[in-house]
Formats: sequence, C-alpha cells, structure tokens
Amino acid sequence: MHKHILDDGTVIKHSHTHTHTQTKAVLNRMSRLIGHLNAVKGMIEEGRDCSEVLIQLSAVNAAIRSVSRVILEDHLKHCIVEAVQEGDETAIDNINKAIEQFMK
Repeated sequence: MHKHILDDGTVIKHSHTHTHTQTKAVLNRMSRLIGHLNAVKGMIEEGRDCSEVLIQLSAVNAAIRSVSRVILEDHLKHCIVEAVQEGDETAIDNINKAIEQFMK
C-alpha cells in the first residue's frame, strides 16, 4: 500500500498488483538450488574433501547470483516501469535499497 499526493493536496492510497513473467522459471531455479544445497550438506555430513565442498558452494553461489539477476530484471521490466508510469517513488526507493543491500 502506498499513497500519491495530487497537486491539490488530495491523497490517493492504493496498492499495485504487478505482473511477474519469470515466476515459474525462478521457482524452478530455486528448486534446483535447494537440491544443490542439500547435496552439499550431504557432502559435509559424509566428510567429503573440503576442496570438493568449496567448489560446490561456489556453484551454489553462482546459481544464487543468476536467479537474483532474473528476479531483478523481471522486476525492472515490469514493476518498476509501472511504478515510474504511475509516479510511485516508494517502489523506486525500495528497489534502490534492495540493490544496495544485494551489492554488499
């Protein structure tokens, strides 16, 4: 929920329903990622070589970055475009904060 203040001072409150086109792809990637993480956990439980575990963790890390890019791109192409068209500065501030946090 957010609000817009018109030039005459009128406050309009509403929420957006955004269309995400990549939800199914993101969920599929997340399922694979969870499976990969469980496999790495199993490797640790089995006492596998640390080098092997680190290589797999690197692959998990790359997969997380990849799915994050898909989510960000989808959000920018749909939600943020819509927010800009509607003058929704809150959505723009929120994505800036999220990107800043993600980049840490």
